[in-house]
Parts: sequence; structure tokens; C-alpha cells
Amino acid sequence: MTHDFDAWRARSPFYDESHDALAGSVRRFVEREIEPHIDQWEADRQIPRELHGKAAKAGILGLNYPEEYGGHSEGFDIFHGMVVTDELARVGAGGLGASLMTHGIGLPPILAVGSDELKRRVAPPVLAGEKIIALGITEPSGGSDVANLRTRAVRDGGDYVVTGQKMFITSGMRCDYMTTAVRTGGDGAGGISLLLVEMDRGGVSRTPLEKMGWHCSDTAAIYFDDVRVPASNLIGPENGGFMGIMRNFNRERLGMAMSCCAFARVCLREAAGWARERETFGKPLAAHQVIRVKLADMARRIGTTQAWVDQCAWAESQGKGQPADFAMLKVQATEMLERVARDAAQVLGGASYLQGSKVERIYREVRVNAIGGGSEEIMLDLAGRQLFGR
Repeated sequence: MTHDFDAWRARSPFYDESHDALAGSVRRFVEREIEPHIDQWEADRQIPRELHGKAAKAGILGLNYPEEYGGHSEGFDIFHGMVVTDELARVGAGGLGASLMTHGIGLPPILAVGSDELKRRVAPPVLAGEKIIALGITEPSGGSDVANLRTRAVRDGGDYVVTGQKMFITSGMRCDYMTTAVRTGGDGAGGISLLLVEMDRGGVSRTPLEKMGWHCSDTAAIYFDDVRVPASNLIGPENGGFMGIMRNFNRERLGMAMSCCAFARVCLREAAGWARERETFGKPLAAHQVIRVKLADMARRIGTTQAWVDQCAWAESQGKGQPADFAMLKVQATEMLERVARDAAQVLGGASYLQGSKVERIYREVRVNAIGGGSEEIMLDLAGRQLFGR
């Protein structure tokens, strides 16, 4: 089939032979190190720690991170990162990218506003796959209302004493570090700081959470009971953490939108392959007009969304990205994936309801995309406020 994992890049002005070469390299890694094991990791409810080291050696973890900390950025652009997202989706398990690439949300605040000492201490082992870093913002009382988080850090001499809870933390059971949003000041956004918490400190405990999907990505509830953290672990200025959190969201939402396109392509490929092989009423499913129309409509939805993803990625790379665009893009992408996954399941029929089918797994995971990183409703409200004023 011509509408596969590569053909769309060949028709885009943003991708060239260097992106294709990277795609081939990541694809070989996925086929060798991930595909044979992904079902077992789903059953285990986590990926092995050693996969991080292997991914680092393959150049995946450090892509677009500073060379001085063990990354590689020379000759790479934002679209190379999109290619990695696309290729990791080939196995049809959203938990893989969410867990393996958690540093993509945990490390940027440190590199953006952290001290030089903190960067040198944390970034190299993370990019080498030796340590795992997570991001701790969401709490039991809510996620998207970041300005009203309750976990508190009180200064006591050379330390902060942290008390509170975090919820739905990706890689929360395995992480060594957590970039943690805490309240160091008064109410509202102006009282929030970012603090790096080493997860082996006394007073830290964690509980695994069972989920509808993303099974191979460990997710946890985190509890801080008078955890002492050195003041040198403060990321950026005290009470200045809110902007550090916000600046992370454009890239996170762009990455989620790209992964939605990637998983939708998996669904389309599975559905089209099945439609060619499965016979009904004496002819292949694909020979029925209603099925061809369904497949074409899936391709249309994916193509239009991918075009917007690429345009927003270009805008971000040029410093022209606007939060409203990324918020609306995320809604577009999550709604698209939900519809494409549904239609793919319809084409596969009963086969899509059996575990082991990529479509079955992706269909279970559409909700996390629509909720995580900012719910669809909050994304549209954010865009409306920015575009039309309040």
C-alpha cells in the first residue's frame, strides 16, 4: 500500500533523506529490541530499565539534546524528533513511547532554567539511559489547574521539606528523579516552584496504578511525607516555576499530536491489510465501496492532521509557536485518532476485539490522549481565551 509509514514524508517539504535515514535506524532498533518483547512488557506492566541504556546507545534518548551533556543536536532538527515518535509507534503500544521518552517532559525544565550544577549532575546520566526522570505536576485534586496545586515545600535551613501527593505520574514507579511542581509561596501561579526530588529520599513512597491502556508504562501515585530536599535542587527561581511548566506544554502537546498521527497510521495500515485479505460475499472487503470510502476517509483525517502537526512544528522551531495553536492541534489529533481507531475496528470486525491486535490496543488508549496533557475541553477554552480575549 502506498499510504504507509514513509510515503507521507516524501510529500512533505519538512523532511529529507536525513530524516529517512534516522527512520530506518530507529525502525531497525524497534524490530530488534522492542517488537519481540512488547506483548510481554505489556503483561509485566513496565518496560525494562536496560531498554533505556540500549535506546541511548542507539542515539534515541539524546536526540536534540545538548552535546555537552551527552546528547546530539548538531545536524538534527525538530522533525527528526517527530520521526522517532513515528517509528516508536510501529508496535502499536502507546505506553512504550510514554515511558521510554519520559525524559522529554522531565528534563527540559532543568535544561531551560536549572543551575549549571544541576544540569551537569542530572542530564548526563539521564541521556545515557542510566537514570530515569519523570515529571510530577498532577495531583489527586486535579491536573490541568496547575496554578492551584497543593504539594508544599517549606524552606528549612539549607533544605526544602516537601509534603503532599502527585497522581498519574508516568514512569513514577521506576524513576530516579522527579521534576516536581511544589508550592513555596502563596496561592495561585505566583507561589509555585520546580524542585528536583531524588526518589530514594526518606519519606518518598509510591503506589502503582492500573490503567485501561498504556500497560507497559508504569504509572504511580507518589506521596511525600516531610521529604528533605536540598535547596540546590531548586529548578529556576523560587516562586518562578509556573512559567517553567508552561513553556514545556507546547512541545508536549506537539509530541502527543504527532503520536496520534503515528498510531492512526498503524490503524490504517492494519485495516487496509485486513481489507485486502478478508473475503465477504465472494470478494475482498476492499472491493466493497463502503469499505474503500471508510479507508479513504481515515487517510484524509490523518493527512490533514499531519499537515497541521508539521506546520506547528515548523512554527515552534522558528520561535513562532502560539499556545492556542498547540492546544487546538492536540484536540484535532485526539479526535482524529479516536475516529480512525473506531473505523479500523469496524473494518477488522471481531478480530479487533481480541487482545494481541494492534488496533485493539490503540483503541483502548485513545482516551489517555484526549485527557493527558490537558483535556480537550480545557484545550479549547485555553485557545478561546487566547484568540478571542477575556
